Amino acid sequence: MHSLTSMLKYKRKPRTDSIKDFSERFLHPTFGFPDKHGNYELIVGKKPKICFAAHYDTVHSDDGMQNIQINNQIVTLANGSKSNCLGADCATGIWLILEMIDAGIEGVYVVHAEEEGGCIGSSALVENNPKWLQYIKAVISFDRKDKESIITHQMGMRTCSDAFAVSLDKILGLGMRPDTGGSYTDSNEYASLVSECTNVSVGYFAQHTSRESQDLQFASDLRDALIDANWSQLEFVRDPSVIEYDYGSGYGLSYGRGWQTYVYESDPNELDVEPFLDLVKDHPEPVARMLADYFSTHMDLLEELYEYGLRDDDKGWLNRWLR
Repeated sequence: MHSLTSMLKYKRKPRTDSIKDFSERFLHPTFGFPDKHGNYELIVGKKPKICFAAHYDTVHSDDGMQNIQINNQIVTLANGSKSNCLGADCATGIWLILEMIDAGIEGVYVVHAEEEGGCIGSSALVENNPKWLQYIKAVISFDRKDKESIITHQMGMRTCSDAFAVSLDKILGLGMRPDTGGSYTDSNEYASLVSECTNVSVGYFAQHTSRESQDLQFASDLRDALIDANWSQLEFVRDPSVIEYDYGSGYGLSYGRGWQTYVYESDPNELDVEPFLDLVKDHPEPVARMLADYFSTHMDLLEELYEYGLRDDDKGWLNRWLR
């Protein structure tokens, strides 16, 4: 646990001194230097079938260190801290990966760069098509809030079969469940190539906010379960060439890499927004919850929309809607 709590003292805004210091202390000794896109990769075993993934950037707004406190095995920012988030998203995932590597669990281990900026590192890695990707059947991200979720859908699209999720829950034995409400993380970038792409709860809550917390006992239990699991009992069912949507989840807006692509790289006048508008109208509360899950405050969302080119006559309506 000392390694995890030490990680949580670093603010990890991309391209800052503190994320560089974090990487040199916690990632370089195990992974060596990153690839040209900033991703850290390590293969344990011969042609392992599973890729275990996390990311090392956060949504911190500035550089430096932060003070934390621990009460009843729950880590939070210390009283009076001026930091905007704890950073358990995704320090806990990194800690789990390092513990699994130390235990000799076979797998491809990847700590991705700039997930919070739109899955930049993972999308670049997939585009480069590394050799290990040819024999991978599952990508498991450790980047989900709460204690119960094994994600089957990201942004309303199936990326993991129920059979795989159930089999993963069985070998872990922690009472998790298949969850269709995933937003977007690095494992989604592999979904068109890899059978099972999921995201697993690691015991953090209120991520991206100053109220973020991490349950150390759950992290410890999950670590033990991952090390003791019989990985040969997983079921690989999903055909990555088949696209399946779950519109009932309410996730229709672009997110992660999709948000970055559509917002910053495309001409808004050329986008087919009607399907998204229909989803917002039909499922306003799930969409609002997704936005609240990603943005710390509604003003953060407004800032993004202003960057996108929100028209003056739209701003009053949007402010009222967000409130």
